[in-house]
Amino acid sequence: MNEEKNQEDMEKGKINWKKEIFDWVKIILMASAIAFFLNTFIIANSRVPSGSMERTIMTGDRLFGSRLAYKFGEDPQRGDIVIFDHETGPGSQETRLVKRIIGLPGETVDVRENKIYINGSETPLREPYLPEPMETKDFHFEVPKGCYLMFGDNRNNSADARYWPDPYVPENKILAKVLVRYYPGFKTIE
Repeated sequence: MNEEKNQEDMEKGKINWKKEIFDWVKIILMASAIAFFLNTFIIANSRVPSGSMERTIMTGDRLFGSRLAYKFGEDPQRGDIVIFDHETGPGSQETRLVKRIIGLPGETVDVRENKIYINGSETPLREPYLPEPMETKDFHFEVPKGCYLMFGDNRNNSADARYWPDPYVPENKILAKVLVRYYPGFKTIE
């Protein structure tokens, strides 16, 4: 009966405003619920605030990362670019950062003569993504179990783990593996 009345009203040019508004509210609520679910469980969205990852990722780029990348068996790997939360100074609040994984749980990482050496290797880590040769002082890191060591690709202009009071990022603080830049233009990230 109601459908017939609505149909008649529509044919007469009358609009049932209550029904119209209720339909729009339902659509908006459903879209909001889907967006919340995706952003909480499937993807992480991040804006890059600094040049620490340049030329791989530029200042102001907007990224999507997969929150599921490490949930089903795959562990974070050296070279992965990840979105994570970390406290970068004493008493500071956690900040969302984007960096590259350099050291894995249980590894030793030495920065000597502007090169990175893993577990005492005589061969430096191959890093074709660096925009220029790294110029830094020497460092020694012993990555604890369950933690990772993160550096920016733009090493000469990156306030990364080399300068944090606690250089290690616990695995549970890694939010997502970066997959794509969606602004200013689509680009896969490696």
